[in-house]
Amino acid sequence: MFNDGHRSRSAGTLLLVEDDPDIRESVSELLEEEGYCVWQATNGREALDVLEAGCRPDVILLDLMMPVMTGWEFLSRQQALDASIPVCVISGVADRLDTRVYPGSITAVTKPAHWPRILDLIRRYCQAQPIPVEELEKRGDRHLVNSH
Repeated sequence: MFNDGHRSRSAGTLLLVEDDPDIRESVSELLEEEGYCVWQATNGREALDVLEAGCRPDVILLDLMMPVMTGWEFLSRQQALDASIPVCVISGVADRLDTRVYPGSITAVTKPAHWPRILDLIRRYCQAQPIPVEELEKRGDRHLVNSH
């Protein structure tokens, strides 16, 4: 499901956590065409296994509604493990996520997602450019960065 952690020359490395195989494959292909290295996980447990194996993506793209371990469960565990990895939640229920309870950088975008906006977020996260909260709010994204 994921590579061995070696980064090829890419725009960045992403961990895509999505249970729907059609969505997962199409998003992965889109991101790979943009030059990103994409690790895939079908649920939160697989994604946590990737992180616990020592792989560190530049950003995590996360669905919330998944079997085995939901996105909410994964997010709580991931934040305890390494809150420095930015997470972009892309879900039909993203509006139910209270980003204020997490110490890390969380962006929540409701499906259907506007992919140019998602790509812009990914580019900025991979380049470590902070995204002003006002800009995200203006675009309809919710974002919180704590200094913990």
